[in-house]
Amino acid sequence: MSKATLSSTRFTDWDLDENIQAALAAKGWEFVTQIQAEAVPLARTGLDIVGQARTGSGKTVAFGIPLIEKCEPTGVTQAIVLTPTRELAVQVAEEISWLQGDKGLGILTVYGGTDLEKQAKKLDAGIDIIVGTPGRVIDMSKRGHINLADISSFCLDEADRMLDMGFFPDILWVLEKMENRSQTLLFSATFPEEVLEAANEFISDAEHVMSEDMDVEVPEIEQRYISVGRANKLWALGRILVSMSDEDQMLVFANTKRMVDMLVQRLDKFRFDATGIHGDLPQNKRERIMTAFKAGSTKVVVATDVAARGLDVDGVTIVVNYDLPIEVEGYIHRIGRTGRMGREGQAWSFVSVDDMQQLNKIEATWNLKITKSEPPELPEGMSRDPIGRQRDWAEVSNNFGMVPVRFSVGKSEEASSRKLSDWIVKETRLAEVAIGEIEVNEDDSIVEIHVDRVETVLKVMGNRDWNGQSVKAEIAN
Repeated sequence: MSKATLSSTRFTDWDLDENIQAALAAKGWEFVTQIQAEAVPLARTGLDIVGQARTGSGKTVAFGIPLIEKCEPTGVTQAIVLTPTRELAVQVAEEISWLQGDKGLGILTVYGGTDLEKQAKKLDAGIDIIVGTPGRVIDMSKRGHINLADISSFCLDEADRMLDMGFFPDILWVLEKMENRSQTLLFSATFPEEVLEAANEFISDAEHVMSEDMDVEVPEIEQRYISVGRANKLWALGRILVSMSDEDQMLVFANTKRMVDMLVQRLDKFRFDATGIHGDLPQNKRERIMTAFKAGSTKVVVATDVAARGLDVDGVTIVVNYDLPIEVEGYIHRIGRTGRMGREGQAWSFVSVDDMQQLNKIEATWNLKITKSEPPELPEGMSRDPIGRQRDWAEVSNNFGMVPVRFSVGKSEEASSRKLSDWIVKETRLAEVAIGEIEVNEDDSIVEIHVDRVETVLKVMGNRDWNGQSVKAEIAN
C-alpha cells in the first residue's frame, strides 16, 4: 500500500468493536486509508455521509465499519446496502463478512438471476444485513420477505452509477418505505453535479467527505494511450498480451456485449486464452468466471462496464480500454481496477482519430496526463507479431478524414496546386471534393486525399509520369 493512499491514523486508534479489530489485525491492516480516516469517525456518530474516493481506496471498509458496529446478530434486518450490479453486491457482502470477524451477523446478497424461493427462505429465517440490487430488493419487499420499515441504516455504493443507470426511482421507492431510517451513507468515486442534485432529494444534511488522494494519476498506475485505428486495435492488444508476465492479470474493457463476444472469439483464433463477461451471461456462469479470475486461474477477462463492477481483483495489473468509455466518469472506474490499494498497475487506451476529442475531455475533466505511447516491443526471441498489423488509412488521417500523400514533383518540375489537382483528378477519375489542401514545395508536394480514396490514388499515381518523369507517391509522415 502506497504512502499516498494511507493516512497516519491506525485502526487501533479508534477503539473499534473487538471482532472488527481482530479481523483487521488478521489481514495485517494497520493504517487506515484517506477516505476511511475522513468518513469512519463521522459515520460512527450516526451522521449521514456523502463520501468520495478513488476506486480501490477502501470505500467498502469505510461504510462497513459503522454498519457492522450498529448491527447486532438478532436475525432482524438492521442495515441494507444497494449496489448497481450483482457482482458488486457479492464483492461487498464478502468484504463485510470478513470485516465483521466473529461477530456473527447474518449477511445475505439479494439480487436477480438466482432462485427466488431459496432467497425468500433465507430472508424469512432472519438476516441482519442485506446487500442487494434495487430490483430484487423491491420484489422481495413487495412479497413480504423484507420489511424495509424496520431497517435503520441505508448505504448506496457506487452512487453515481446507480443514479446514472436509471435506478433513481427504485432508490426513492426503497427509501420511502424505510420509515425508521436513521442513517444514510453514499459512497462513490465520482459525483457529477446532476448526481449530487438527485442525492439531495433524500440526503440533504449530509457531511461531505473526500479523500485527499483524489488525484487519479497515482504513480503506481502508468496511463498511456496508443494512437491506433479500429483495424489495428487487435494487433496492439496482441503486443500487450505477449508482454504479460506469469504474475500479470488483465481486464479488457469493450463498450458493447457484441464487442466482448467478438474479441474473445478473435483472441481464441490467435490462440490467446480469454474469457468474456457481460450482462447476457447466466448468473452462475458469471460467478464461475469471477471466482476463477479472483483465484488467478483466469488471466484475461474481456468485459463491459456493468459486468466488471464486481471484478475488483487485487491481482489485476493491466487494464486495457479497447474502446474508450462513453462517459468520462467511466475512465476513473476502469483504471481503478488496477493499482488497487497502492499496488503497481498499467492502464492502456486505444485511441483512434475519432476518439481524440473524448480522450481530451477525460484528461481535462480529471486533470490527467495520459501519455501517447507505442505498443510494447515484442519480447526477446519473438520475431513476428502474434496478430498481424493491417494497413489502416484511418490511423494517418486527420479530423476531416484526409490523408497526406507526398508526390515527388514540386516547383522545380513546374508543379502548382491547380496543375496537381487537375492531374490527379484526370488520372484517377477522382471527384475533386476528395482532394484537400495542397502544399507545393521545391522538390515535392503534399496533397490531402480522402481516406476512402487514398488506396486508389497510391496504386494509380505510382505508375504515372509528370512531364515524362516517373512519379513516386507515398504517405507523408
